[in-house]
Amino acid sequence: MKKLIAVALVAFLGLSSAMAQQTDLRRKISVSGTSETEVTPDIIYIGISLKEYLNGKKKVDITELEKQLFAAVQKAGIAKENLTISNLSSWNYATEKKKNPDFLASKQYRLKVSDLNRFDSILEAIDPKGIANTNIESYDYSKIESLKKDLKIKALLAAKEKAAYMVEALYGKLGDVLEIQDGGDNIIQPVYRNYMMKSAMAESADAAPELDFKKIKLNFTVNVIFMIL
Repeated sequence: MKKLIAVALVAFLGLSSAMAQQTDLRRKISVSGTSETEVTPDIIYIGISLKEYLNGKKKVDITELEKQLFAAVQKAGIAKENLTISNLSSWNYATEKKKNPDFLASKQYRLKVSDLNRFDSILEAIDPKGIANTNIESYDYSKIESLKKDLKIKALLAAKEKAAYMVEALYGKLGDVLEIQDGGDNIIQPVYRNYMMKSAMAESADAAPELDFKKIKLNFTVNVIFMIL
């Protein structure tokens, strides 16, 4: 019995010693640093829907509207590969025209631009009655990965500065970094007004879309633990 008690006591003391060794007794400070900025999107994908319409008894054909769109894109200095057909309202619309003389064909395009002002000039060169609608499908910033890296470095430096003046206020000295935790990416995409040019609204050549410029907001936080010397 005495042997069992002795063994148990030794095991308990060994466990206590191991736990004490695992306990981090270093003095440390945990702080967070943030950095943020705003950038204007320079990669914008816009959907454009063209549709035939009746001008009195005469039908304005989709091919005529296409020619206006292609010419406007070229005049704006946008590469032709940046304009693609995204959808046909009916893949066999030629057959539909034969069956139904009143059938109005439509086509949807996807245009990549770097500046919405160029898009404005393109729409001004197209018959407004032939534009069913337009909408921004997606957007991005070409140098966003490099920008994210710079902002996280700034957040780290902000955390170090904060830790330094807090420690120095208590007559201490900031030591090495013990741990860094990335707070993740916080990117707030701009919400553009859905600036539609609907055929029902485009009754005159003066009709124009309302452009609403917004910026992408980037905000990053890092959590850092420093030693206190």
